[in-house]
Amino acid sequence: MSYKSATWERITNLVAFVDTFIAKEMQRKHQIGLSEFHALKFLEASENSELRMQELASLLGLTQSSVTRLVGRLENSGYTERDLCPDDKRGIYTVLTASGRARLTEARGDYEKALGAGLEEARDKFNHEDVLALLNVINHSK
Repeated sequence: MSYKSATWERITNLVAFVDTFIAKEMQRKHQIGLSEFHALKFLEASENSELRMQELASLLGLTQSSVTRLVGRLENSGYTERDLCPDDKRGIYTVLTASGRARLTEARGDYEKALGAGLEEARDKFNHEDVLALLNVINHSK
């Protein structure tokens, strides 16, 4: 395995570890998954708090069918609703609701705390070289 491949593997393992830590906390405290939390953040940041389904899929790194299921869960919880695209009747938007905005506001602080705690746990689990490797790849990819 090349140095680049080995480094990338260590980085993805570290990121997966932290994501899993955060996901457990978000589920435990707010009954939402990490992908749902990120979807709410992307919707909040978008113009009119709405995104086309394929745009949301791209931002989340999910397939169209996966984002459809995710949006279904958000709709069932009252956090989003669907709307037809006025310019293209085949296009569907998902729109952040007031309830979704409130859930995001409630969860945001716990996300930040979980991120900090997850990084602390990762520091204990992964060695210093893993973190340096991550920084090295980031700095050399510019």
